[in-house]
Amino acid sequence: MSGNLYGILRARFPAARATCVIETPDGRRYSYAELEQTSARYAQVLQRHGIGPGERVIVQVEKSPENVFLYLACLRAGAILVPLNTAYKASEIAYFLADAEPKVAVAAPASTLAAVSGGPETLTLDAEGGGTLVEQAAACDADQQVAEAADDDIAALLYTSGTTGRPKGAMMSHRNLATNALTLHRMWGFRPGDVLLHALPIFHTHGLFVAINCVLANGTGMLFLPRFDADEVIRLLPRATVMMGVPTFYVRLLAAAGFDAALCRNMRLFISGSAPLLKETFEAFEARTGQAILERYGMTETGMNTTNPLDGERLAGSVGPPLDDVEVRVCDAEGKLLPSGEIGGLEVRGPNVFSGYWRQPDKTREEFRDDGFFRTGDLSVIDEQGYVAIVGRSKDMIISGGFNVYPKEVEALIDRIEGVAETAVVGVPHPDFGEGVLAVVTRAPGKGETPSAESIIETLKQDLAGYKVPKAVLFVDALPRNVMGKVEKNRLREQYGAQFADGR
Repeated sequence: MSGNLYGILRARFPAARATCVIETPDGRRYSYAELEQTSARYAQVLQRHGIGPGERVIVQVEKSPENVFLYLACLRAGAILVPLNTAYKASEIAYFLADAEPKVAVAAPASTLAAVSGGPETLTLDAEGGGTLVEQAAACDADQQVAEAADDDIAALLYTSGTTGRPKGAMMSHRNLATNALTLHRMWGFRPGDVLLHALPIFHTHGLFVAINCVLANGTGMLFLPRFDADEVIRLLPRATVMMGVPTFYVRLLAAAGFDAALCRNMRLFISGSAPLLKETFEAFEARTGQAILERYGMTETGMNTTNPLDGERLAGSVGPPLDDVEVRVCDAEGKLLPSGEIGGLEVRGPNVFSGYWRQPDKTREEFRDDGFFRTGDLSVIDEQGYVAIVGRSKDMIISGGFNVYPKEVEALIDRIEGVAETAVVGVPHPDFGEGVLAVVTRAPGKGETPSAESIIETLKQDLAGYKVPKAVLFVDALPRNVMGKVEKNRLREQYGAQFADGR
């Protein structure tokens, strides 16, 4: 697989370019012809602002069809897309700007990125498809050539933090994204006439690369919701055949009145990922609809690695065997291969695995074995049939509602609050979000005003995206520690495992 990802996908577009690729809930329809023409014009705008191969374009805009066309425009121009969560605050944005050094920013008019002064040249794009990017594109023609790209040229820079809290930019190449899309397209049995119900965000690997690239590789269309809304999903389900979601989506559908097997009669596949799917959710969904959710496993640095089978047994609590072109193994801390049934660190190798972390060669070397296997940081077990189960995360990451939360980042901000002595942030089971963020805090005696849970949460909301803010703050006299003085977060998870049992 070689060449520009856009060119690889375009070769699979339908011959009838009038075919609808995106339909919005309000009835707007966009054809493949419009996709090609608009992405060409956007690519010209970027080039007129100095964007060429290898230049970074940082983006913080709302989900919209025009946002999809911008993604494709970056590919066409040979640029490196740097998509950002729309919830990021100023202090988070400042780091990304300094690290990625983008030449151009595309921002929603009311976004944090748009408000940054002294940053790169900024174009605007709003949720309704307006803004300076669109205005300037109107003066461009639709005959833009696709930039050449080598297999290992970077197509996207996706930021994912580590346990230190410092974000790292995962460099995803055209080959990484193309091979993963085509492998998933084949293994998930995409066929003519498939319609994807798309309710995921598109600043994230799942919604942007997995979902959209599979649709484009299939040459079919998607029902494109701005966000997940159970009522809207229920209204549109009879027109769809495939849905990709996070566990929270399926929990909320099960709680919705009117969600039943009849509603899902045209659906052939429900896919779940980005966070663990509870066995109870899997079983309840199958009992209600007669369909077994297909759970898979991936990460920012690799795209998808494993999947339960399209045809064959889908096991609750398992993310399935590896993809056809991916190798997986479980090793101990020293890299010794462990037999099936033993828990260890999951390692992966394949054309989907990223080339490394942006401007962090030492960190890149640290995460790869000499034989090319990437150390995911997830604790796993592989059974005798080759099915992988994720049993924990050695990197202490929390996944809440499908988004990654890194405790060190949250802890550092809480520890700066007057009256706080020390903090431990953990993830504990949450019936809606998979995991809820919980902060366990010790107070510093005699140091100013005593902080409250409410004041800590309100302070954090000023600097953190909403999904990172703890859903609860608990105060204790002392944090549990082992003989080496390290905080025992496993004890906190056990002690407060029922904190969010009521869903709040």
